[in-house]
Amino acid sequence: MEANSTRTVSKLFFRLLPVQIVLSAIGSINGIVSSLFASNAVGVEAVSAIGLFSPFNMVITTLAGVFAVGSQMVCATYMGKNELENTQRVFSLDITISVVSSLVLSAFMVIFVALSGARFLTGDETVIRYFNQYMLGQTLGVLPLMLGQQCATFLSLENMMRRITVASIVYIIFNVIFNFVFLRVLKMEALGLAIAASIGMWIYFGIQAEHFLSGRSVYKLKLVKGMFKELKDVLKIGSHGALVNIYMIIRAGIVNGLMVKYAGSVGVSAFTAANTLLGFFWAIPAGMVSVSRMLMSVYTGEQDRESLKANMKTALYKCVPIMTLVAVFIIIFGDFFTRIYFNDPSSEVYRLTLWGYRILPFAMPLSVICNHFVCYGQTSDKEVLINVVSIFDGAISVSLFSFLLTPVIGLSGVYIANVINGLVSIVIILIYSVFKNKKFPTNLDELMVIPEDFGASKEDRIDVAITRMEEVINISEKITDFCLEKGVDTRRANLAGLFMEEMSGNVVDHGFTKDNKDHTIDIRVVYKDGKLVLRIKDDCIPFDPKSRSSIMDPDDITKNIGIRMVYKLAEKIEYQNILGLNVLTISV
Repeated sequence: MEANSTRTVSKLFFRLLPVQIVLSAIGSINGIVSSLFASNAVGVEAVSAIGLFSPFNMVITTLAGVFAVGSQMVCATYMGKNELENTQRVFSLDITISVVSSLVLSAFMVIFVALSGARFLTGDETVIRYFNQYMLGQTLGVLPLMLGQQCATFLSLENMMRRITVASIVYIIFNVIFNFVFLRVLKMEALGLAIAASIGMWIYFGIQAEHFLSGRSVYKLKLVKGMFKELKDVLKIGSHGALVNIYMIIRAGIVNGLMVKYAGSVGVSAFTAANTLLGFFWAIPAGMVSVSRMLMSVYTGEQDRESLKANMKTALYKCVPIMTLVAVFIIIFGDFFTRIYFNDPSSEVYRLTLWGYRILPFAMPLSVICNHFVCYGQTSDKEVLINVVSIFDGAISVSLFSFLLTPVIGLSGVYIANVINGLVSIVIILIYSVFKNKKFPTNLDELMVIPEDFGASKEDRIDVAITRMEEVINISEKITDFCLEKGVDTRRANLAGLFMEEMSGNVVDHGFTKDNKDHTIDIRVVYKDGKLVLRIKDDCIPFDPKSRSSIMDPDDITKNIGIRMVYKLAEKIEYQNILGLNVLTISV
């Protein structure tokens, strides 16, 4: 069954991945468009201004990520526990704190410009002027950026991937159009860059928000008493995921200072150009982690040990090779990517940018490993692992090695420091595993440091995968025999077998025939502490059997009789659709 679980999890993982990559790429695409128009329509100084603004942008996106990640993981855990009512409260909390935070951040940015704060960052008057323009324009987009990220998070939980994709594509198109109009036609310089992005973000948010405003969404905004009950959990869990970004803000300030000192504004422009375009490719591992975050949260709520391991196997055995190929692709086409920004191969800025494309990609496959273990640490409350990896990955490693290497080899020292950072993080993960297990890990359970009492043991459960009707016939006998062996009374044992045969057969009859895709039913029966729980999970179209449990056709009294019988005899039945999977839990 472990192989079947791995295939099912991997299949779900890659079904969810494309939209999460697009979602992760929104910010980087905005940066690419802005930097391209800046370098070609305004000047190198505008690119430097965008680079100096990056720590402020990271503050905004980090805070949005704290709310989105925290809310998503709390909601997903509730969904895994079938506590759906609590998800409504978390959604309302998330939207409320996002609006308030957006207004506070926008006000701070206006005050920063009014007090000429840019003079603490650079002495170049042209860069200061462009920076002030860019920051003022960006204030208009803080609110839709924050809310857009929250909407996308809850749309993902509802499996509304198509709406997210449409919103992302429309945003990209309008961002390019507005940049052309504001820069090429109206000559608005850096102000036009920022306003174009802000208007595009309002469109992106509006397309997503329509689903929630229409009343069709599972989640509805309700300002009710006790709404802030989960605030502590949301901030705690979300801040874990954002720790790296928080440290990266500090790192960005340190690295910017080193680049200005040892490479000048040319170095800042080269690093910004390389890092901005690479941001598009970084959306791939970011999307991988986003999918894992959702899945791991659900599996943790379900106490599903095998699926947790299957998700990590997908990351290590499939995602890492994929990112290695992506890195090789970037290195090979480094010269082409450099020419997008700078056309003169003899210039210093061209040479420095090219080295960025030749060195930085090595960090990508390493980041997949590091970030997936951090993601697992978030869902399993591994505070020490999260905090240590986050501070080293986010600030210490890159800052330290940049400090040591940049005075010697210039900007390339910053590039190399990012690669060393990935290696250091993996070593820390291994050290943590050795420390917790008192030995070097020899299997995935030990490497992940999964508690022995997590989930139902193999002795307390039976797992069965069904891919065709012929396999349904034998399911009742298997489950009944398992229950009897565990000491379950004959009545409950027979009902368990009958229930699973009826419900799985119904899925094969109706769900498997709705399209031309291959489908799988995962059945799990757990008997622990006197409780007998049946769970059936499938990847067919959404279907709540409760909607058929009370239907009786006068012309055919046998219609839906199996479903009606299950609902009549079962102690408790709960259905939900999680990330596109039908999950039915039955207590006998």
